[in-house]
Amino acid sequence: MTHNGIFLRSVALAAVISVALQAFTASKKAKSKPEQESSTPASGSDPLDKVLHTLDQTAASFRTAQAEFAWTTFNSVANETVGTDKGKIYFRRSDKDTEMAADVTSPAPKQIVFTGGKIQVYQPAIAQVDTYDAGTHREEFETFLVLGFGSSGSEMRKSFDIKYVAQEKIGTAETAKIELSPLSQKVKQQFPKIDLWIDLQNGLSLRQQLWQTGGDYRLADYSNIQLNKKLPDTFKLKTSGSTKIVSH
Repeated sequence: MTHNGIFLRSVALAAVISVALQAFTASKKAKSKPEQESSTPASGSDPLDKVLHTLDQTAASFRTAQAEFAWTTFNSVANETVGTDKGKIYFRRSDKDTEMAADVTSPAPKQIVFTGGKIQVYQPAIAQVDTYDAGTHREEFETFLVLGFGSSGSEMRKSFDIKYVAQEKIGTAETAKIELSPLSQKVKQQFPKIDLWIDLQNGLSLRQQLWQTGGDYRLADYSNIQLNKKLPDTFKLKTSGSTKIVSH
């Protein structure tokens, strides 16, 4: 099993992390496909074009985002939810890099950090940090990492076939549900379909659903989203002196 597969199995976390880890190892295959238009029309009757244009506008000024999350895993064989992780997630983008940090508060505390081209997962209960190298696919990793959080519509078109599904309400927010089908066959074997619910006001993803082969899925709900605000110091692991470091 590859190191990203181990990570998915052992951490069983967010949809956005799952996409990133599966995608960066297969990104070269996606690049072999013909690229679609590099820009999204600003107007027109096509609702998908309007949604992707909203994403383009948000991406142009995106610097930071923070949100509360609930990440739920559903098992189709048992026909039940097998676990929900809750906490806060943070994104920060500069001219050169995109960084991510997630503080899982329940049921089992974990800290996840992606910075400097590496993913670190700290589990206080066992005093261990697992480190994964994004390697030569760092740019692609970052694109998937911010799926729905700072990703432009034109960036999405390079890696996915995209279909507009419907306009739906999540709480009081009007969202556009879009369906993404990975261009990479390797990624598609793991996640044949990804659904995003994009807030029509701010171009951010309020919900993400990753469908796995066999009918299992990972559902991520985001709330209290703050865009371009000052972030706390969450991009460094807060470990004890006796913490074990494991590199993969």
